[in-house]
Amino acid sequence: MKKFRTIAAGIITFVIAMVLVACGKSTSKTADTSDTLKLSTTAPLDTIDISKSTGYGQTGNVFESFYRLGDKGKPVAGLAKSVKISPDGKTWIFTLRDAKWSNGDKITAQDFVYSWRRSLSPKTASPYAYLFSGVKNADEIVAGKKPASSIGIEAINLRTVKISLARPIAYFKVLLAYPLFGPQNQKVVEKYGKRFATKAEYQVYSGPFKIVGWNGTNDTWEFVKNNNYWDKNVVKLKKISYQVVKSTNTGYQLFQQGKLDLTPLSSEQVKNLQTNKEFTSYPYSLVRFLLYNFKDKNTLNRKAMNNQNIRLALSLGIDRQIVTKKVLGNGSTLPTGFVASDLAADPKTGVDFAKSQKVKNTVDYQPALAKKYWAKGLKEIGASKLTLNLLSSNDEADSDQLTQYLQSQWMKLLKGLKITVTNIPDKATNSKAQNGDFDIYLSHWGGDFNDPMTFMQIPLTGTSYNYGKWSNADYDNLIKMAQDQDANNVSKRWADLVKAAKLVNSSQVITPIYQQTTAYLQKSNVKGIIHNTAGTQWNYKYAYLK
Repeated sequence: MKKFRTIAAGIITFVIAMVLVACGKSTSKTADTSDTLKLSTTAPLDTIDISKSTGYGQTGNVFESFYRLGDKGKPVAGLAKSVKISPDGKTWIFTLRDAKWSNGDKITAQDFVYSWRRSLSPKTASPYAYLFSGVKNADEIVAGKKPASSIGIEAINLRTVKISLARPIAYFKVLLAYPLFGPQNQKVVEKYGKRFATKAEYQVYSGPFKIVGWNGTNDTWEFVKNNNYWDKNVVKLKKISYQVVKSTNTGYQLFQQGKLDLTPLSSEQVKNLQTNKEFTSYPYSLVRFLLYNFKDKNTLNRKAMNNQNIRLALSLGIDRQIVTKKVLGNGSTLPTGFVASDLAADPKTGVDFAKSQKVKNTVDYQPALAKKYWAKGLKEIGASKLTLNLLSSNDEADSDQLTQYLQSQWMKLLKGLKITVTNIPDKATNSKAQNGDFDIYLSHWGGDFNDPMTFMQIPLTGTSYNYGKWSNADYDNLIKMAQDQDANNVSKRWADLVKAAKLVNSSQVITPIYQQTTAYLQKSNVKGIIHNTAGTQWNYKYAYLK
């Protein structure tokens, strides 16, 4: 979100951040900071160029698009005042507000056109270019077959934007709340050239806040109220201060000293502080899972990874209760399948997609059944023992504990199985994953938008983040139906997606382990923060300190 965080090469590569930041409050008796929210983050901002960003957990508060995400992931008013959508869902015509950039320039329709073309330009190399898929000519542009100027967006006049889609996109409105689809000020980009967005002052902002004090590498910066923002009257905070805090112990101390209004907790801290009145938790649509290499370079292991019984045995051999409560202990939850819960609900019934995707006897802890599948799988591939390598990134906070648990649990339960572990830095992990140099890959994905498709793109044939190279014509066809002929029929589209998810879950093409929840201490007088499980997670537009 995308993340991704680890699975997508750049996609949510993340640092999307899984523990991106949160919110809090701040009051001091010696200095009036009643309108300043004091937050921490685990890493410096990597970029403030929306075309090059790999996540908008913080910066969704300084950059705005046609919409912005409101409560429960619902798109609410942004830079668009109104929209007209054609009956076939392929043409969207927006009328923009009379809005301004933080420097006072008018935000125009051409700013959106320029932004989209810049993000899709090969020179920009946007890690999120794939999100434009479905817009007219976007796929061809990404493939290098057409120029970025052919993307399906045009400025009809100063305040009218026309978007043309190659096919209806059921979640397009949600997608348009992503800052990636927002405007960019061409004059500013060209004025600063190579310096553009390398410092806070080399950028302009369209959202409720603007950035000050960021120089590209420093560990502290601020979001200050943008007085040129179109809806500035509802913005109560004058400032949000950020500081990088890499240690949860340090964060706790700063919280106790009143220097932070919110701080994430480690597993050990959760155990000690979960009864604290300031304890809270924020779920995120990030699922930690296992990918199997269906094109494994080792002949025997390739047979094993392509064997459904072996994959089911590995999944059913994981005690996810132990993982979430003892190995992690941070409030993370049990998955029902590879699509996150609390991400999207059936538009007709309101039932969570995660509940609908569940397939019995696939992600439960059933050691006896796991042994049965294991023995059957080994017989089918003509082997009595297997040695499999588990690849993971040691930049992930839980990797050591999780890989140790999986190694111990599987080798204890499944006769003849030896697990070796490769825990290496994220950059090297991604390289190995992209090159297919693994048997099992401990990866993850965080939702970029509130629709099942943000996860269901992972196993599609030919996608760059389908590292396991699984390919299934039935799955591909169901996704194609959901995106094409059934795109405007909410019931049929939903049924297509549920059926496709069950296909993946029933055969454990992707084995989910847990869904992330991050626990925090948060000052009790912090109010009005909107948190979402996907996309721009933190919305401080309506936040205030009581």
